[in-house]
Amino acid sequence: MPKTPQDQRPQSQAATRDLTPLLRLAMAGSFLLLLLFVTLTRLHAAEPMRILAFGDSLSAGYQLPAGKGFTDQLQKSLTEQGLNVEVINAAVSGDTSANGLSRLDWSTPDGIDLVVLELGANDALQGLPVDKTKANLAAMIEKFRAKGAKVALMGMKAPPNMGQTYVSAFDAIYPALAEEMNVPLLPFFLEGVAGDPSLNLADGIHPNPQGIEIIVSNVAPFLLDIVKDLN
Repeated sequence: MPKTPQDQRPQSQAATRDLTPLLRLAMAGSFLLLLLFVTLTRLHAAEPMRILAFGDSLSAGYQLPAGKGFTDQLQKSLTEQGLNVEVINAAVSGDTSANGLSRLDWSTPDGIDLVVLELGANDALQGLPVDKTKANLAAMIEKFRAKGAKVALMGMKAPPNMGQTYVSAFDAIYPALAEEMNVPLLPFFLEGVAGDPSLNLADGIHPNPQGIEIIVSNVAPFLLDIVKDLN
C-alpha cells in the first residue's frame, strides 16, 4: 500500500514529538528544584540570631512583672531596631561565677550565636576571692567560645562597703579579661542605675522596670555593632 503524506513525515519530526514529554518533565523538575532552593534560602535567612543572657538575678528579671525583665526588654529593643534576634533567658538568681561555670554546659542551648555574660555581682557581695572570680569568668568565656558563640562581657563593680583594697581588685577583673581574652566589654552593667532608689526595688540592689529600661538603653547599642558584625 502506498504511504500517505502523513506516513511520510520526516523521522526527525516524529522523534522530536516523542521527546516533548521528557523535556516537559525535565523542565518541571528543574522548576521544582529552583523553588525548593529559593524556599530553603528564605528559611535560612529568616532564622534569628540567638542571644543568650547568662547571668544572675540582674538578668533573670527578679521580682519584675512579666515582660519587664532584662531579656524581654532587650528583645524588644533590638527587634525595634530591625534586628532578627531571639534573646534567651538563662539567668539564675543568686548565681555566683562558680555557679555559672558549673551549670554552663547543661543550661546552654545549642546554636547560640552570642552570649551576654553577666556574672560576678554576687561574688562581690559575698566577698569571694577575686582571683577565683576572674578564673571562673575566663573559663566560661573559653567554654562558650568552644561552643561557637561570641561573648560580650558585662562589667560589674564591688560595693564600696567591701573596702578599697577589695573594690579596686574586683573592679579590675573585667577590663583585664576584656584585654587578655579579646572580648567586648560593657564597663558597668548597672551604669546609671546602681545606688539610685528610684530605679531599684526596695532592697536597693535589684533594678525596677524603670531601672531595666536604662540598663537596656546602655546594653542594646553596645550589642548592636556586635550583632551586625556576626550577620
